Amino acid sequence: MRYASNHKQETREKLLESSRAIVKKDGFASTGVDTLMAAVGLTGGAFYSHFGSKNELFAALVERELENSNDMLAGTPDSPPDHVAKCLRSYLSSAHALHPETGCVLPTLGAEIARAEPAIKTVVERSLKKVHKSWSSRLGDDPDAAWAVMAQCVGALVMARIVESDRTRQEILASTRRSIDKTHLS
Repeated sequence: MRYASNHKQETREKLLESSRAIVKKDGFASTGVDTLMAAVGLTGGAFYSHFGSKNELFAALVERELENSNDMLAGTPDSPPDHVAKCLRSYLSSAHALHPETGCVLPTLGAEIARAEPAIKTVVERSLKKVHKSWSSRLGDDPDAAWAVMAQCVGALVMARIVESDRTRQEILASTRRSIDKTHLS
């Protein structure tokens, strides 16, 4: 059976798209190639015709996730003045904390990224610097504020995900939103 000339690229895209939720929910290291390929209806053996290694998929996936975050956070020149505040409310929400598969890659896979090979960390650093630049411009060209807000958001989400009670989760998220609002958005 002959495939269309774009079949390989389409399959790669499907694999990237389906892998994002799976690995954010279950972890990258603990998710096997067979599981990732089954999500797109293929066997594990076909994986290596799309990626040279599982680490190559990890780098591509993390880079894409951070690009998506940057696009969402940066907004456009005609984004409303409260764009940053809206992004923060969405990021620091119970829905985001309770559904890691649909959210930011950093709080979910940050520990795995920290243990990854240097090439993956280089991809992440480059992507983080893009997000940082966007946030810095949105926060009055303040690079320190951008790093601080990014770190507070990721840290708060990690903490909100590791507590059992909804009340404590809400306290963590709400206090972080108030602190960022008071310190950086006022």
